[in-house]
Amino acid sequence: MRQAIRAEWTKARTVRSTGWLLAGLVGPAIALSALVSLSTKCASAGCGYDPAKVSLTGIYLGQAVVAVLAVLTVGDEYGTGMIQLTFTAMPRRATVLAAKAAVVCGLVLAAAAITVLASVLIARQMLPGNGFTAAHGYPPLTLTSGPMLRASFGTVLYLGLIGLLSLAVATMVRDAAVAIGAVLALLFLFPVVVHFVADPTWQRHLDQLGPMTAGLAIQDTVNLAGQPIGPWAGLAVLAAWAAALLALATLLLTRRDA
Repeated sequence: MRQAIRAEWTKARTVRSTGWLLAGLVGPAIALSALVSLSTKCASAGCGYDPAKVSLTGIYLGQAVVAVLAVLTVGDEYGTGMIQLTFTAMPRRATVLAAKAAVVCGLVLAAAAITVLASVLIARQMLPGNGFTAAHGYPPLTLTSGPMLRASFGTVLYLGLIGLLSLAVATMVRDAAVAIGAVLALLFLFPVVVHFVADPTWQRHLDQLGPMTAGLAIQDTVNLAGQPIGPWAGLAVLAAWAAALLALATLLLTRRDA
């Protein structure tokens, strides 16, 4: 396993797109979070905003970059035919997939930690000037606060799970463009369908089942009782999606030709 991880790490760090995609995760996501933090106003007490979600808005953009990075880890090799050389050098395909998952997850978690930390620190400076003050019921953002720490740490885990889910889809589809489309469709399908469903009970169930809507519940820090699903339960739903798809991807990878 160690040799497989070393091989996948060598591939990742020698491919130019890896650095650009990681930069594309960190930079634009922080910029979007800062823009939203700057423009969101809380004019009175109980204005209804969740400062944690406001400060981490850039994750909506960042997850798309994570999906592309993870998909290309597999898709590029299938596109060039290099996957056959990989399986010749390392015949245990499940080990290859596990090594790719470890490398993708490590890269994403590192970049996500930088993104989340910078976004929260920027929001900490901007939000009080926009009305997010103790007088309006909002204490200062700080990572020493239990809910904010959970939202921040959970968001890092969220992006890591999105990477694993995307890697699994790419392994099953074996085409980078199709896999990227499939991942984005899976993430955004549930919130889109919710808008066309009139029944509040079904809306709630769809929010509880969707990998993105459930997973991002980890960012909720206000009105938790009124949310469709709890923070850790929501992240567990995303983890279940990622685990199920990885299991299916491993099965297909070991059963069919390269």
